[in-house]
Amino acid sequence: MKRRKAAKRLESRREFIKIAANGMAGMLIVTLMPKSSWAQRIHQIEEMKHVPDWMDHYYAYVVDTTKCIGCGACVRACKRENNTPDGYFRTWVERYQITDTGHVYIDSPNGGHESFPPKDVEGKALKGFFVPKLCNHCRNTPCTQVCPVNASYETPQGVVLVDKQTCIGCGYCVQACPYDTRYIDPRTHTADKCTWCYHRVTKGLAPACVTVCPTKARIFGDLKVKNSQVREILDSQRVMVLKPELNTEPYCFYIGLDRAVR
Repeated sequence: MKRRKAAKRLESRREFIKIAANGMAGMLIVTLMPKSSWAQRIHQIEEMKHVPDWMDHYYAYVVDTTKCIGCGACVRACKRENNTPDGYFRTWVERYQITDTGHVYIDSPNGGHESFPPKDVEGKALKGFFVPKLCNHCRNTPCTQVCPVNASYETPQGVVLVDKQTCIGCGYCVQACPYDTRYIDPRTHTADKCTWCYHRVTKGLAPACVTVCPTKARIFGDLKVKNSQVREILDSQRVMVLKPELNTEPYCFYIGLDRAVR
């Protein structure tokens, strides 16, 4: 019965996404986050007082696409830290090349693990850039809504995790994630995804991908600390989120995101 109900919810969500996508045709898939919306979120975060002091944090992630050089150090660090299976990634890097013919070429060979070899494209490349991708740790996340056994959940610090002892590997959350950040681990047959290295951040450490980035394109921090780097960025810079029309309220923000990014 629970699975049938979850399947119905998933089908409804798919229909919603399809309708939203059709209605948004021709519009940008990324938008600037309004200051009023951000101020409201911050107020809600600061009012959260229902957790012990050691859990009194609320995390966010910022990716500065103007600084990413596609070196793949973050991807390699993530695989080492989290022992992800071959061919699967908790984070990856995409390369975008825009040509004078109007084509947008997107590739991510082995997730960007070994950086990016030259790639022939039709026409003259006018613009090229790299975009790191990872779980957006949404507040209104589809993946937790469709899980029939409540294995996907959000911690008091705003991190979305998977309880692998509870997960039955049905794959509903993998299908529901609009950012394609989840997969079924072939070794455990349970859902897996980026956790922002929760096992590290609860000890006061940064995620592994953040620590190795040579250009500081990846930034992680606590929104409850007013002088934290992520808080200062969100308070002062123009940030964007992926697929805002879905209203998932992601807490992975982007600086300098091009309209070609999907």
